[in-house]
Amino acid sequence: MNIIKRNGQVEELIFSKMKKVIDFACVGYPHCDPLELETALLPHFRNNISTKEIQSTLIRVAVEKTTAEEPDWQFVAAKLHAYDLYKEAAVHRKYGYFGYGDFYSLITYLTDKGQYGKYILEHYTREEIRELGNYIVPERDYLFNYIGIKTLSDRYTIRGLQGETLELPQELFMGVAMHLAMKEKDKLHWARKFYDALSSLRMTVATPTLANARKPFHQLSSCFIDTVPDNLWGIYNTDMSFAQVSKFGGGMGIYVGKVRSRGSAIRGYKGAAGGVIPWIKNYNNTAIAVDQLGVRSGAVAVYLDVWHKDIFDFLNLKTNNGDDRMKAHDIFPGVCIPDLFMETVKERGTWYLFDPHEIRSTMGYSIEDSYGDEFERRYAECVKNPSLSRDEVPAIDIMKKLLASSFETGTPFVFYRDTVNRANPNKHKGTIYCSNLCTEICQNMSAAELISVTQEDGIITSQVKAGDFVVCNLSSINLGRNLTKEEIRETVTIQMRMMDNVIDLNHYPSAQAEITNKKYRAVGLGSSGYHQWLVHHQISWETEEHLKAADELYEWINYCAIKASMELAAEKGSYSQFDGSEWQTGEYFTRRDYVSNEWKQLQADVASKGLRNAWLFAIAPTGSTSLISGSTAGIDPIFAKYWVEEKKNAIIPQTAPNLSPQNTWFYKEAHHIDQLWSIKAAGRRQRHIDQSQSFNLYVTPTISAKEFLDLYMAAWENGLKTVYYCRNQSLEVEDCVSCSS
Repeated sequence: MNIIKRNGQVEELIFSKMKKVIDFACVGYPHCDPLELETALLPHFRNNISTKEIQSTLIRVAVEKTTAEEPDWQFVAAKLHAYDLYKEAAVHRKYGYFGYGDFYSLITYLTDKGQYGKYILEHYTREEIRELGNYIVPERDYLFNYIGIKTLSDRYTIRGLQGETLELPQELFMGVAMHLAMKEKDKLHWARKFYDALSSLRMTVATPTLANARKPFHQLSSCFIDTVPDNLWGIYNTDMSFAQVSKFGGGMGIYVGKVRSRGSAIRGYKGAAGGVIPWIKNYNNTAIAVDQLGVRSGAVAVYLDVWHKDIFDFLNLKTNNGDDRMKAHDIFPGVCIPDLFMETVKERGTWYLFDPHEIRSTMGYSIEDSYGDEFERRYAECVKNPSLSRDEVPAIDIMKKLLASSFETGTPFVFYRDTVNRANPNKHKGTIYCSNLCTEICQNMSAAELISVTQEDGIITSQVKAGDFVVCNLSSINLGRNLTKEEIRETVTIQMRMMDNVIDLNHYPSAQAEITNKKYRAVGLGSSGYHQWLVHHQISWETEEHLKAADELYEWINYCAIKASMELAAEKGSYSQFDGSEWQTGEYFTRRDYVSNEWKQLQADVASKGLRNAWLFAIAPTGSTSLISGSTAGIDPIFAKYWVEEKKNAIIPQTAPNLSPQNTWFYKEAHHIDQLWSIKAAGRRQRHIDQSQSFNLYVTPTISAKEFLDLYMAAWENGLKTVYYCRNQSLEVEDCVSCSS
């Protein structure tokens, strides 16, 4: 029997060569018998079969053998896939040996092709690149399970125009590390540190960072948030900003609570305004028209206050009933809720809906600019003022509409605005109106202002005062591979430096974004592998032990993050708005009752040395990057112990990480967990997270309306800042891939 090699040569099949490949893939997995693969492969042979097809068949056979009882076959399949990548790279890069090629040659080749940014060769000499190339550890490719290495190689490594393999996984990690280290004084030292953390899967960077670092258009941030003012220029300026963000692969959060409601006056003409829905539909059209680097549709979350007159239309945006002209099926709605509304729902009281434009005109202030006691005082003034028009509704009716939409569509997201703003360590410089596309970012926001437009000799010049245009720079520690306090400290310290470097090494889609990012230097340290960490420590989800562990774990991560940011400030300087912040005054530490000697020393160090980053901690969903790192996603419990991932032209069985007979009982599936335990754990974590967490509710179709309402009440009462999706067991919702970190 003849075979056709990858270079087109025909030669006789020598099965002993194939046997060596199979034996190599099964080394280290005693429960995976190479003979089983050989036997399963034999029926697929035919004369003149290509070696590429043999390898693909071998991989498929190994993948299909993955079960909950024999999970190691997914690692055997991963090694076989790595073998395939090595063979492909050698052919397409034209080096005549198996494994990794010359790293310097690859970078010069990809730079010439316009796939690597020229800045890499400008910052590193040939000798430095060769030194870093020699530091690469190919064996770390064997840490991946099959879907991990396949996701990384399919989505993130650089390929040729015909999809041919050019860049290998460890070269990708080193390329990202080199980009993020290139402005460091000791760039080789930090490139190695960054590479080690990435390649050992102890952490992941955000999807845009992993995809775009080292490339010509290196937009590295995940998500952006803008505030829409109540004027035509501002509404369309936000639309333009969203288009630019989407073009470079970012997601967007938009706050529309300042826009006048339907029927409001325009220049004194009553009933002229169309309300927020037409503008939201405009943003919906931009999401469809300007996709994210051709990979997926644009993604945008739009937030509105629960006291806004358009709230009922807003809550119907994604539902399947009603007037389709009032729908926007491609946006993700979010509702901003003050404490007063939740208290009114609890009391089954009356709620009043107002027009923000009318309040500004009549009262001389915007109630959305305040929170807590000040908001309640202003809201009461508006209620008492007879000249203000209002809609009077039972608060529970709004909540019912919110719950119905959540049950049917998974949205709206919920933003508890008073909880967020009370905990804001930078309230001296602004207000937080809403969150982002994945509900984990909470930073100061303000709208841009058009100052003037002039023209001279046919040149039109616009002067714009930048607002606080929020930028999210994300990275997640993989708790599944950081099991001790020392491992967490080391990894978090590296991550904080990497994220801080993103701020200075970014290609910004908007000038506003760069101004805000460098003003606050905000980052979002997150975590994946949370359920995996609990299982490793044999902690059951629905226990007090879990709540205690969540409290202690996230306090330690927070301590490590603040310490690392303080040390960066001592080295490179504090963020520009540090003076007067609760970091500087110590109120941040007092508010969270951090009173141990260790915390008191850190508080004193921050006061004297400063802090590099205005916000530090935000837990994003990690849907795609947790696939790569082989961890459980974000802070979520597992969806299933064993499931099948449907990918293009492939069905890939998967198991929970490190699943075994010994730990299977600790892996309780999300829809079987009492959600009150998840809410309590999120509340324990939230104390230590200066921003928020992408927290999902998992419900079944049998949940009663009262039980459903009680979950949102419990989330508020336990101090959660946001609620992300409601994942109904009968409903599929699509995660934002941009925010995956």
